[in-house]
Amino acid sequence: MSWELDEVHRDFQVSARSFVDKQVRPLVERAEAAGEFPGELWKQLGSAGVLGLVTPEEFGGSGGDALAVALVAEELARASGGIAVSALVSAYMAGTHLVRYGSAAQRERWLAALAAGEAVAAIAVTEPGTGSDVARVTSTARRTDRGWLLNGRKMFITNAGLADVIVVAARTGDPGRGGLTLFLVERGTPGLGTGKPLPKMGWHSSDTREVLLDDIELPTEAVIGTENRGFYQIMEGFQLERVALAAMGIGHAAECLELAREYAGQREAFGEPLTHLQTIRHRLATMEIELEAARLITYQSAARLDAGHPEAGRSVARAKYLAAIAANRIVDDAVQLFGGAGFVEESPVARHYRDARILRIGGGTDEIQLEILTRGMA
Repeated sequence: MSWELDEVHRDFQVSARSFVDKQVRPLVERAEAAGEFPGELWKQLGSAGVLGLVTPEEFGGSGGDALAVALVAEELARASGGIAVSALVSAYMAGTHLVRYGSAAQRERWLAALAAGEAVAAIAVTEPGTGSDVARVTSTARRTDRGWLLNGRKMFITNAGLADVIVVAARTGDPGRGGLTLFLVERGTPGLGTGKPLPKMGWHSSDTREVLLDDIELPTEAVIGTENRGFYQIMEGFQLERVALAAMGIGHAAECLELAREYAGQREAFGEPLTHLQTIRHRLATMEIELEAARLITYQSAARLDAGHPEAGRSVARAKYLAAIAANRIVDDAVQLFGGAGFVEESPVARHYRDARILRIGGGTDEIQLEILTRGMA
């Protein structure tokens, strides 16, 4: 048992941070102001191996693991939540469905392109009236002589306006868990539409829209995985997604703790640096404790997921809950330490404050994680 990263993951963490510092951070302010993901970054992410960590080597990936995904999610989020989530959705929330369940033709068509940043993916499950309760998806796919006819509406879909391919959940059978199927829908398919970008509290540099499915004709081979097993495929996909989101929380918190320490050492109050005040030192120490606790439980959840540990699902739920809560508390403390300087838009801690809040909602709310952990109690 070790509480430290092994040499391979430690070296990867160093290279990921170097890439983010050199290639991502210089683009953040422009991306936030424009409300757009910097398009030139996709191929840079691909070339750096950031998008292919769990993609098989024959498709240009590294055949890596969930812990590597957690490390890259953490580093990306230190720079920008909006940029981070755009890349993570394409590679590790949508693209992984093709890695796990895609047909030979689907994998051949998309995996290398997604890993290289030459194509972008989205996943469309959430609907205007259906969020956490995935089993209640109402979009439908009806069999026809030529395949399937897809109809419905999806809401809050990250990368919707950028995606070359969308993984869509639709009802193909009875109500409930056993009647959902995943479909691959390519950009330009007749009947596929998107709304305007949705203004958001945070993640300004990510693309989030409504997706419209209007009598979309799909061939039989558009099914991803097994008919009527989509719910279970989504649940399996949630495990890596939640690890990535938990790690994003760690990234936001780590960046804000570093900024807060630097600011507190330079800012004077009552004739001396803030760090001369015991209450400030203790607040920084508490932030560090909460960050390290969240980091350890998140890394453990990733390692357990990689190992197929019987408690992996519960570990992931604990990590998602704890890291999201801790991140929000730590970035809030950072804003408090910055005072008025932390409340203006140009302050990095203000951006992290906005971006961290969604982590308690996306990928399964706090309440969903607690439900996972309390199953069988009632």
